[in-house]
Amino acid sequence: MAKVSKTDQDWRDQLDEETFRVTRQAGTERPFTGKYNEHFDEGVYHCVCCDHPLFDSSSKFHSGCGWPSYHSELKDAGIKQRVDDSHGMRRTELLCPNCDAHLGHIFNDGPPPTGMRYCINSVSLVFKPRSE
Repeated sequence: MAKVSKTDQDWRDQLDEETFRVTRQAGTERPFTGKYNEHFDEGVYHCVCCDHPLFDSSSKFHSGCGWPSYHSELKDAGIKQRVDDSHGMRRTELLCPNCDAHLGHIFNDGPPPTGMRYCINSVSLVFKPRSE
């Protein structure tokens, strides 16, 4: 998949206001409001901006944090990480490797087998059922 590069206006034309704010401006949706927080169908979660596959439903777990959580990314997802010092704390931000969309953050308080919690905004994702 070729790297996606668009202007802010192109992204604004493609995305609704909330999705633009979260994915292009590193925002965060309110906890417990995202459509995938309590979603446990079988399939694959893709980047809402460029359709890059990111997470398999088999890695999703109920963390109680208010956002969809995964213990691992797809083998070939290649999610990028960078230091995020915003809001008076140090976290690790997660970005789509294909279009640099802000996805969420990663924490080391997840379940086995990785011990990681990929805490992802629902608006950063689009779900495709296994049957597709």
